[in-house]
Amino acid sequence: MSEKSDLPQGTLDLLILKVVALGPVHGYAIATRLQQVSRDVVQVPQGSLYPALHRLENRGLLGATWDQTETGREAKFYRLTRKGRSVLETEMASWQRLTQAIGLILKLDDGEAV
Repeated sequence: MSEKSDLPQGTLDLLILKVVALGPVHGYAIATRLQQVSRDVVQVPQGSLYPALHRLENRGLLGATWDQTETGREAKFYRLTRKGRSVLETEMASWQRLTQAIGLILKLDDGEAV
């Protein structure tokens, strides 16, 4: 079993946008997908997930409609807006640059001059 990890500030929004970019999905399914794909490292409590979804919807990055889940329960399904897709692309590029830079720093050898 993997060790749970706290997400750095601002990461949750990016991860939500990425999952929603794959197609319309309800909140519980977003949390489940994040947990599954991360092999249980990313576990998003409802108290963090739903405020983030509302914030993204209020910013115009997500649209939402009510529909039935696969179990027949009524739920709000989120989809990425055009603005959301643009923000996702920008944020993904930024995270990739940052993680590459951090990777380079972490590879520094103890004897290597800076």
